[in-house]
Amino acid sequence: MSENINTYIKEQLFKLQDLKYKEFQSNLCPTVKPEEIIGVRTPALKAFVKDLIKNHDVDEFMNTLPHEYYEENNIHGNILMSCKDFDKTIEMLDEFLPYVNNWATCDTMRPVSFKKHLDEVIPHIIRWIGTEDEWNDPAKTYRIRFGLEMIMNFFLDDDFRKELLDIAVKVRSIEYYVNMMNAWLFATALAKQWDATIPYIENKCFDKWTHNKTIQKARESFRITPEQKEYLKSLKM
Repeated sequence: MSENINTYIKEQLFKLQDLKYKEFQSNLCPTVKPEEIIGVRTPALKAFVKDLIKNHDVDEFMNTLPHEYYEENNIHGNILMSCKDFDKTIEMLDEFLPYVNNWATCDTMRPVSFKKHLDEVIPHIIRWIGTEDEWNDPAKTYRIRFGLEMIMNFFLDDDFRKELLDIAVKVRSIEYYVNMMNAWLFATALAKQWDATIPYIENKCFDKWTHNKTIQKARESFRITPEQKEYLKSLKM
């Protein structure tokens, strides 16, 4: 390819632009400036990423941070997610997470390489969640959210690790997108690991907002029984 890969990607994204979707996406991601959103529907973006990975060398694009547009960040996340090399994935995440500025890009990433390296990824999850002096730092919001999300995605089923819930429950943040992810994590844990998780709610281990949001999200789940939903309702603060 004679033209720069970054230029090529921008040109293709604008060819896929849908202005109505741009408006919709701007409302959905209030932490992203409207002028940084092109407006590309998810199926079209995924098809483009698939072609990009198959037919182009994306190294230069991946090494160009920060990106200019929201969709470029989503492309970056999708490419990163498809990497099968665990060490390379961790390296790319550490480079990229400081530039993630919205929940949608953050939640796009479920790296395939983690499935075969669960024990190895745990120290990185703990590192991403960080420490008390980082939990209220807006610059760390999506790194922390990503760490919590990895617990939800990889450690609530056959590889359940209660010690990771013990870490997550300690997080105290003023950041909405951190607390919302923690509520989502524990609501999912209630659905999948009820007996191990319900004591966190019974003992009111969270702040009031996260506690009640966890109960709300759990009670909205079809995986929670009617009896469990009634019991959770009685535990609201």
